[in-house]
Amino acid sequence: MMAAGAEAPDSWYLALLGFAEHFRTSSPPKIRLCVHCLQAVFQFKPPQRVEARTHLQLGSVLYHHTKNSELARTHLEKAVRARVQVAQFEDVKFEAASLLSELYCQQGAVINMRGIKITFECLHTLEKDLVSACDLLGVGAEYARVVGSEYTRALFLLSKGMLLLMERKLQEVHPLLTLCGQIVETWQGNPIQKESLRVFFLVLQVTHYLDAGQVKSVKPCLKQLQQCIQTISTLHDDEILPSNSADLFHWLPKEHMCVLVYLVTVMHSMQAGYLEKAQKYTDKALMQLEKLKMLDCSPILSSFQVILLEHIIMCRLVTGHKATALQEISQVCQLCQQSPRLFSNHAAQLHTLLGLYCISVNCMDNAEAQFTTALRLTSHQELWTFIVTNLASVYIREGNRHQELYNLLERINPDHNFPVRRFLRETLKMSNAEDLNRLTACSLVLLGHIFFVLGNHRESNNMVVPAMQLASKIPDMSVQLWSSALLKDLNEACGNSMEAHEAAQMHQNFSQQLLQDHIAACSLPEHNLISWTEGPPPVQIQAQNGPTTSLASLL
Repeated sequence: MMAAGAEAPDSWYLALLGFAEHFRTSSPPKIRLCVHCLQAVFQFKPPQRVEARTHLQLGSVLYHHTKNSELARTHLEKAVRARVQVAQFEDVKFEAASLLSELYCQQGAVINMRGIKITFECLHTLEKDLVSACDLLGVGAEYARVVGSEYTRALFLLSKGMLLLMERKLQEVHPLLTLCGQIVETWQGNPIQKESLRVFFLVLQVTHYLDAGQVKSVKPCLKQLQQCIQTISTLHDDEILPSNSADLFHWLPKEHMCVLVYLVTVMHSMQAGYLEKAQKYTDKALMQLEKLKMLDCSPILSSFQVILLEHIIMCRLVTGHKATALQEISQVCQLCQQSPRLFSNHAAQLHTLLGLYCISVNCMDNAEAQFTTALRLTSHQELWTFIVTNLASVYIREGNRHQELYNLLERINPDHNFPVRRFLRETLKMSNAEDLNRLTACSLVLLGHIFFVLGNHRESNNMVVPAMQLASKIPDMSVQLWSSALLKDLNEACGNSMEAHEAAQMHQNFSQQLLQDHIAACSLPEHNLISWTEGPPPVQIQAQNGPTTSLASLL
């Protein structure tokens, strides 16, 4: 219990710890003398980390060996609130939080609302331990129910639902969200608080749908969410003061909620393939973020900014604006330089984006290095699959990496000897059902290419023409380039010289646009980011002399 000597080697501290442990383990235990020894530590004005650990030790002794739960709680709360920025110190806060949650459950409604506040504060400590955080949120929800605060109970339950979604525990999520929906709808209280609960609930529902790729099914929820945030913007913060002190908590300021709604709208537009709409909402959100950051230094605003930039970077790469994408990748690097925690949470995504950029400018060795770095930095299953799939595309493009490709496919799916056309048709059916326009366009052009190679020109044309129309609507520059090349070859094979000439002209126009953007991107000093694979983002980026890569394979 008391092995803290390594942190504070002073002889007085070691002596007091030794006496305290001796009294605690005596038979019978001499708890009063143990407590006196620990309390004596504070007389020496020790460093904060020693003080906090001593509060934990006192709280633990008082909790387990005495009936003085009030004093035990005071010491444990001080341990949780300690402002100690040392990574190895988290076990102290975790243990204190765990003991506090047990104590709150035992004391029930006798404790005032400090209990809920402390429970919220503990969650930051447990951010890497989602199982313990879920347990603690469950304790908070039960405690809020005991003291008659359905509003704060809903906050705890929704927070728990958010963590369960992150853990992909979907069987537990569904009943929890159903219960939350009932609480939100039946709770009568402050209008802003009611609407903020509804926003929280709907954000979870929308992200749940988007995680499952249900872009069409989510539209009613997304529309409700957008209407809800409009309602909140018309309400005044001081309309009604909650009568229950337990209700004096806010999930997010309404200005932050507005940015969050923009963000989930961008996510939806990205998945649906409405890239111009995604860019429009990203611009609005980033403008609002800039205004907020002038007055508010909340870390969540930088997190929102990075996630928005990650989405818009993917948009730029799809629409053929690589130079702009690269400058926005550099922006993410700058934001991550300012916050080690932000970099830790987004390093894998950042290297993945650089890998996608490298593919777009045909720097395949750099793309492989970036994806390999990203794989090393992530344990997130969906991101891992996304990275590995793109790495496989690098091996395919290089043409001579058959063994590496085979090994990679084994990791993705050991049973990869599947009927390609049947799987593509099933993909097309699913993407059509949920309005996944980019997936539909990619499936159509790939099927069209397969039918063309097999000599089935009519079926190929039936696939390529709608692929081109959909790609123009998105717009997806790579699919447009591929479709126009296929249309040219198809019409030439069928003897349609006029149509073949038009398709060739389209292909030439797309090629010129890509070439100009390619040269612009590779000429930027930020292009040197493709060589960064270790440590934090580079602070300064040196300029280089013109593009060093070839566009031939893209054209």
